[in-house]
Amino acid sequence: MGNYFIKLGYFFMQRYHDQRNRFLKKLGEDAALLFSAPEHHRNGDAEYPYRQSSDLIYLTGWIQPQAVVLLRPGAKEPFIMFVQPKEPSREIWTGIRPGPEGAVEIYGADAAYPISELKKRIPALLQGYTGLHYDFGENEEHDSLVRKAIATARKLGKDNGMDVPNRICSLAHTLHELRLIKSEDEIEVIKKAASITKDAHCAAMKATKPGVYEYELEAELLYHFRKNGGSGPGYTPIVGGGANAVILHYIENDSPLQDGDLVCIDAGCEYEWYTADVTRTWPVNGTFTPAQKELYAAVLTAQEKSIQASIVGNSFMDIHYATVRSLTQSMIRLGFLEGDVEELIEEKAYKEWYMHGTSHWLGMDVHDVGSYASKGSSMPLDAGMVLTIEPGLYIAADDERVPIQYRGMGIRIEDDILITEDGPVILTEEIPKSIEDIESYMKGQV
Repeated sequence: MGNYFIKLGYFFMQRYHDQRNRFLKKLGEDAALLFSAPEHHRNGDAEYPYRQSSDLIYLTGWIQPQAVVLLRPGAKEPFIMFVQPKEPSREIWTGIRPGPEGAVEIYGADAAYPISELKKRIPALLQGYTGLHYDFGENEEHDSLVRKAIATARKLGKDNGMDVPNRICSLAHTLHELRLIKSEDEIEVIKKAASITKDAHCAAMKATKPGVYEYELEAELLYHFRKNGGSGPGYTPIVGGGANAVILHYIENDSPLQDGDLVCIDAGCEYEWYTADVTRTWPVNGTFTPAQKELYAAVLTAQEKSIQASIVGNSFMDIHYATVRSLTQSMIRLGFLEGDVEELIEEKAYKEWYMHGTSHWLGMDVHDVGSYASKGSSMPLDAGMVLTIEPGLYIAADDERVPIQYRGMGIRIEDDILITEDGPVILTEEIPKSIEDIESYMKGQV
């Protein structure tokens, strides 16, 4: 099979076996069916780099395309896989495949078959279960296969009297609840992604000076992501200098940096399928202007207030409210708004310059799975959750509603936070963030 898959198998059996067993217990008497992510062509015969479905990786560690996973609690063979067979003529072009043999020997499947046998075998395998956890609506071909398999299973049931699925549940109610709370192993992987991200951001900070192009800083990020063992970025990096930083999801990254401007970088490394998500904003010439300091301090204070609110017992929205209150107070002080703080918050006046949420879950996906509400209220924070905190201020260059010295600035500060019983842990705190630390770092004093 090769040393590569042997090493992978040992690693996967340490983490994914436990995650799969927790999910099997949560399924109760239901079955679950998961399909791999589709492959996408870039052009001609060239494909985009393949990224497996995070759900399928979470349960199996399997990263090859064209795979299906069936989980059946209580069955003699609870973990079944359908995968690409080993095929030397294809492996010459696309790499070694584990095949059904590897699915059993390395990935721990109780049984595995070639993907070509899925339609034939799946109806009988679904019998005995009245509930099926499967996400309808994501892929018409898969939906059709599942409908036909259940119909065939129902016909078989007339002869053998076995139950067939008559209830379909979304994976969000089972699997995604598990993914929301990270295990110790997952947290260690996220910490590694954060550490690599720190090196990349610091390298980009060091490389910043007037005349450097945004894509040169992007290149620093990507280089350090891969150099330090990451698979690359967990999302498309944002490198926005000057007015480009006012565009929230600016990804062109093709403009030169100007003396006196700020540059906002939002980039995180993906490591072993988990990603960091970090934003830092710093002066192109290494020194904040007085106006830049004022805006930056307003955003940083808001972030600090939200981090303080990130404790077990508070809710997800408590984090956002802390940022909104702090930024609204700053907007009044800086001359953006006039009036009573509470009334301005009620009117959402802050949205003119702060138009996005403060947080999102973080894990295998940059906007990770998991509900933001529970029983009609905002989700309570619990130990093991990982989220971002990313307040910002975005002032267009032609915005005459604010004092002229603040126009054309976009500032966002983002860190990755682990919720623990002892309070919030900032996983990305080593990346320079205070005005003093950024200026000292860029001047080579740290």
